[in-house]
Amino acid sequence: MRNVNRTGILIVIIMGTTMAGIDSSIVNISLPVMSRQFNCTLSEIEWVITVYMLSFSILMPLTSWLKNRIGFFNLYIGAVALFTFGSLLCALSTTLPSLLVGRVIQALGGGAMAPTSMAIISYVFPARVRGAILGWWGLGNLVGPAIGPTLGGILTQQFGWPSIFYINLPIGIITVFLSFKYLNVLRSQAKLKLPFDIWGFTFLTVFLVCLQYGVARAEVKGIGSPEILATLGVAVVALALFILIDRGKQIPLIDLHLFTNYAFVSCILVTISRAAALFGGLFLMPFLLQEQMGFSEGVSGLLILPNSVFMAAMMPFAGKWSDKHGSREISMLGIMLLAVSMYLFSLLDRGSNIWYVMIAMTVRGFGMGLLLAPLNAATLSAVRPSEVTMASSISTLMQQVGGAIGIAVLAIVTQTTYNNYVLAGSPSLSAHHLALREGFLISLFILLVTLVPAWFMPRRNIVLKDTDTHIDT
Repeated sequence: MRNVNRTGILIVIIMGTTMAGIDSSIVNISLPVMSRQFNCTLSEIEWVITVYMLSFSILMPLTSWLKNRIGFFNLYIGAVALFTFGSLLCALSTTLPSLLVGRVIQALGGGAMAPTSMAIISYVFPARVRGAILGWWGLGNLVGPAIGPTLGGILTQQFGWPSIFYINLPIGIITVFLSFKYLNVLRSQAKLKLPFDIWGFTFLTVFLVCLQYGVARAEVKGIGSPEILATLGVAVVALALFILIDRGKQIPLIDLHLFTNYAFVSCILVTISRAAALFGGLFLMPFLLQEQMGFSEGVSGLLILPNSVFMAAMMPFAGKWSDKHGSREISMLGIMLLAVSMYLFSLLDRGSNIWYVMIAMTVRGFGMGLLLAPLNAATLSAVRPSEVTMASSISTLMQQVGGAIGIAVLAIVTQTTYNNYVLAGSPSLSAHHLALREGFLISLFILLVTLVPAWFMPRRNIVLKDTDTHIDT
């Protein structure tokens, strides 16, 4: 197929994933303002985050089925339009329940965007340049969450909290317009009316919702509370039923045979543990910078910038390196740098020099930039062309689950550690520092363990035939 504007296609999918990425973190800093306006408690306003996390993962497993049913073109535009409409509902909300409805609609669109974008890259771009393209795409996917808190603070202070949702409207509308211009080439993709695995989808949804709800509420209720144990028990049963049903399906919701591919499984294990360590570490960072070190919200946002800048600078380079030399070694180097950054964060306290913070952020940015594009390239290269959409959906889903578990585990560990030190007679500030140190050291340990599955990633990215994996030109 001729007249394919690959640059235009890349710009369109970067715009969509950047918009969704920013929204995953921009809301947090506005929660106190929302809480005062809606006159609700902290536990109630936390649902603004919780319902987004729960809903975000629901549409991901459907990406492969929807791609076959309606095609990439309709799926991507539908996801962007749904996210934009949800943003409008959020901005117009006058009560907490109406805001939660808008957040659910937002998340359903956002959940389909990342795996669809990865699959489009595999469909459009040849394997020999896929790592570099994933590096550029990853900027939007990961720089968005990095700048979200700073942008959210500025918008909320100057224009009120609805502005953090209104900002999505022009971006979403422009993205839909450009999609009609540049993604039209995807309309020629063959569509298949495959049967829908209703029971598989039901049990998988129950598993994901119960798992994420359970780990998210464990910090408040306690991991041993009857509510949390019952919720996690339902999650385990639902997962067992899902596996039992789908392993015998000819056209399953998730192809479980992918998990017999050791190269793919290695990439997924790295994705899960990396997300657990990094999302958990990101959760602890505001507490370190603001409550422990005494920086304001604005200064804290600026201190995170070296992480974003160096991550953005390294990702395209890392992607090109993985295309030429493979993903394993550069991914392992990225993991080791991230582990070093967690150790540096564990050393920071109220008396630390601001330059120490910037050095730790810079090391973290280098590590993130070296890991993410090669890991995505290795994940897509480890499977056959017909499995790419399924593989990207699983990868994005596992990142979400790993991040949720990481946040919950580190929140429980730090709170428990803090309580133990306070009961032992330590001053509150000292106990807080020791609890944060414990959390960062656990993140360090998780990253070091991640080196084991990373060693089993493919030494070289498998170069598939271009005619099988992308649009001909």
